[in-house]
Amino acid sequence: MDRVLDWALGVWVTYSPALIAAILTLAIGWFVARMLKKLCRRVMTRAKVEATLVGFTTNLVYLGAMALVVISVLGKLGINTASFAAILAAAGLAVGFALQGSLSNFASGVLLIIFRPFKVGDYVEAGGIGGVVEDIQVFATKLRTPDNKAIIMPNSSITGGNITNYSAKDTRRVDLVFGIGYADDIEKAKRILADILAKDTRVLADPAVTIGVLELGDSSVNLAVRPWVKTGDYWDVFFEVTEAVKVQFDAQGISIPFPQRDVHLHQAA
Repeated sequence: MDRVLDWALGVWVTYSPALIAAILTLAIGWFVARMLKKLCRRVMTRAKVEATLVGFTTNLVYLGAMALVVISVLGKLGINTASFAAILAAAGLAVGFALQGSLSNFASGVLLIIFRPFKVGDYVEAGGIGGVVEDIQVFATKLRTPDNKAIIMPNSSITGGNITNYSAKDTRRVDLVFGIGYADDIEKAKRILADILAKDTRVLADPAVTIGVLELGDSSVNLAVRPWVKTGDYWDVFFEVTEAVKVQFDAQGISIPFPQRDVHLHQAA
């Protein structure tokens, strides 16, 4: 019995400093990891970062910190941690290659959330798709097309090209082109167009409306009409002004020519 006690006492004297250091390292490291997690969450929340990204990032920071703590604890116990570090590095590299596409989408999602080129409710065109933004997630963005289709787009396909945000500005210019015949009175046609726009309360006074000759086409004189409207009124003004111009041109004798071809027949002797 005395030999067992002596052996136990010897083991305790030999290994207790390393064991105590390992326990203290684990306790302090766990406390520091929790503090880092809370600090990261507080900073990202104050920056108004999306909740999904906040949760993902804080958990990632906590797990990374705890991995370092565990390696440090193993080192305190006299275990060679070089092999563990190599295994973790190799595992991280393998996971990185396996999740290359997902990581790219994640990085793109972080950029979209931080720089905010658009927000939920905006009508955008990105990655060759146009629609209203319904949800911005870490890996993908959900759009609703004008014909009510749901499109789930990987974030990397959005940030990899041009992004056109049609809702970013309060006002937009409506670009309209109307053709009249070469025999028609240009000034009369311009007065009709100006009168139509002046009666439309949705057309803004500033910037002023632009009406002018755009080009002399093959079969018509094309007039450019450029009214400014609030972004939400764009399509209503576009459709209704186009209809009003057709009605007024017909009522006041202004022709709207269309491409046509004259065929001449020559009778052979």
